[in-house]
Amino acid sequence: MKIKRIIPCLDTKDGRVVKGTNFVSLKELGDPVTMAKTYSDEGADELVLLDITATNEARQTKLDLVKQVKKAISIPLSVGGGISSIHDISDVLNAGADKVSINSAAVNHPELIDKSVTQFGSERIIIAIDAKQIGRNWHVMTRGGMKDTEIDAIKWAKEVVKRGAGEILLTSMDRDGVKSGFDLDLTKAIVDAVDIPVIASGGVGSADDFVEAFQKTDVAAALAASIFHEGTYTVKEVKQLCKENGVSIREA
Repeated sequence: MKIKRIIPCLDTKDGRVVKGTNFVSLKELGDPVTMAKTYSDEGADELVLLDITATNEARQTKLDLVKQVKKAISIPLSVGGGISSIHDISDVLNAGADKVSINSAAVNHPELIDKSVTQFGSERIIIAIDAKQIGRNWHVMTRGGMKDTEIDAIKWAKEVVKRGAGEILLTSMDRDGVKSGFDLDLTKAIVDAVDIPVIASGGVGSADDFVEAFQKTDVAAALAASIFHEGTYTVKEVKQLCKENGVSIREA
């Protein structure tokens, strides 16, 4: 059985951790460096750091923050937000990131995926897909969930695989911050359509949601923010519950 990963996510705005619902109504939750160290010490498998306003503000991810977070942790770090060129990817990796997550720029310029994979290797390139249900399908959303590209999310997932992406970070916009559990229909549809690891994101309200995602889909990892940031559950508690329910997990 494949070992599943538990990944806390730090959404940042103006250098502080924030969280909202459906990508809006943001509230400040704390210092990213302090929180990153806590999750690393608790046994998180990886950490995702997303500068959620960088794209809309037409700027690069804050590199100093990436350096500070990386210095504070002992686990792999993935960074996203405002990454729109090979130069940006290089800067973020040089700042200490182990992987980069690209969303809007990949949709607008798919050849960026090919170029980045060629230069940095597929294992360092994550394509983030923010998906929203429109009718019976899921559409790819960009610009922090503000723009409906009308691109079918499953078709786009297949394309990023063909272009060499090493992993997909899949977020259900409909579930983001709602705490009603992962969108399992969306997650399963994407996981079954591709042959690279998929990280499920959006909707975690309890530790049981992780167990359900791992038991009902072949997702490689599950990501959450609110339940960790608000102290509802620790990473260790989530891992323990997964283990008790037969999910193959790394010890915290």
